[in-house]
Amino acid sequence: MIESIGRGARRSIGRLAYAAGFQLFLFKETVFFLRKRRIGLRVLIMQILFTGVEALSVTSLLSLGLGAVIIIQGSQLPDFLLGEQLYRILIIVIARELGPLLTAFVVIARSGSAITTELGNMVVSHEMEAYLSVGIHPVSQLGVPRLLGVSFSMVLLTVYSNVFGLLGSLTVSSIITRVRLADHLAGLFANFFLIDLVASVVKSFVFGLIIAATAVYYGFSVSGAVTEVPVKTIKSIGVSIILCILADAVIILLTLLGAS
Repeated sequence: MIESIGRGARRSIGRLAYAAGFQLFLFKETVFFLRKRRIGLRVLIMQILFTGVEALSVTSLLSLGLGAVIIIQGSQLPDFLLGEQLYRILIIVIARELGPLLTAFVVIARSGSAITTELGNMVVSHEMEAYLSVGIHPVSQLGVPRLLGVSFSMVLLTVYSNVFGLLGSLTVSSIITRVRLADHLAGLFANFFLIDLVASVVKSFVFGLIIAATAVYYGFSVSGAVTEVPVKTIKSIGVSIILCILADAVIILLTLLGAS
């Protein structure tokens, strides 16, 4: 029994060490690509189009619904829609917390799963060997552009999501309270601080890095069987969600420590 536990522990440590080494290589190649301007431009553009542009409709709809639900539920509380704290609550809940997380979940479901599946199928069809045969490392050519594309798209999508979420909530609030939307917007901008923008952008960028790096890792970890592809895709989605939530908690803790 002790021997089996030891073997399991060694295998787990080996997998963690391999994952850490892979991520270090991926980020090192990202720095080299940016420095030498060897980015696979077509792969990068296609990734931005798929992750960012094609997800705009889904993100805007979810953000509008989120903002409307917050106002409708909050209207049941006394003076919730009339106090100055309304704007700070909306900014904290939508722009700093739920906006980046909700966008991350959309990107995980769409782009993260697609990247893992695509790269896994390329491994199965031996396309990676074709890149190596002509002196091109597949991680540099296929992984780095996806990492950059997803990270860049996550920031833009989060800003887009925050705008729609705040506009949706203020629109519903103006209908309920009969306060002009322009007055609500003036109150919102008066209570929007630089730390709110920085926290939202940092979270979205970190989430993008986590999603892309995890998806690329699990895509390349397919050993050759077609049946591994859906298994790795499911693992990629689950690990990405867990890591994004943990990263969110760490960023919140660092923000609180910095504020104090």
